[in-house]
Amino acid sequence: MKTLLVYYSRTDVTKKIAKMIQEKINCDIEEITDDDKYSGKLGFLKGGMNASMGRTSDINIISKNPTDYDLIIIGTPVWASNIATPIYTYLMKYNKDFKNVASFCTCMGNGYEKTLKNISEITGKEQISTMFFTAEDIKNPEEKINIFINEIK
Repeated sequence: MKTLLVYYSRTDVTKKIAKMIQEKINCDIEEITDDDKYSGKLGFLKGGMNASMGRTSDINIISKNPTDYDLIIIGTPVWASNIATPIYTYLMKYNKDFKNVASFCTCMGNGYEKTLKNISEITGKEQISTMFFTAEDIKNPEEKINIFINEIK
């Protein structure tokens, strides 16, 4: 199954998980970026507010067309119990192009249920697999990554 892993990472935590998954399944990867600055404490607050309000952002041009893939894996941090704004924007723009979806999120401890559910609602697809990684899980994520990979095969 031709797979594309699409992710956004404010602090490189989601990026770490995305890269580990990519290495294990040898898939294409696309980092979503935008010109908004979400760094530091103000960026943290801005990101949470934007996500809570369902705002979109001007994401940078993507290099990989989701219609070329059998499976899209979405990776997002949880912002105020919501999908991070850049990934939300990507989903709103390209969700009709997805054949199959799986997703994972990283969080400080809660909000992942709503985030993963919202990805299903936006895409209109039952996800092949979902996984969340709390701050504690990030210390040793291999077991959860392996479970996730086995479910998407």
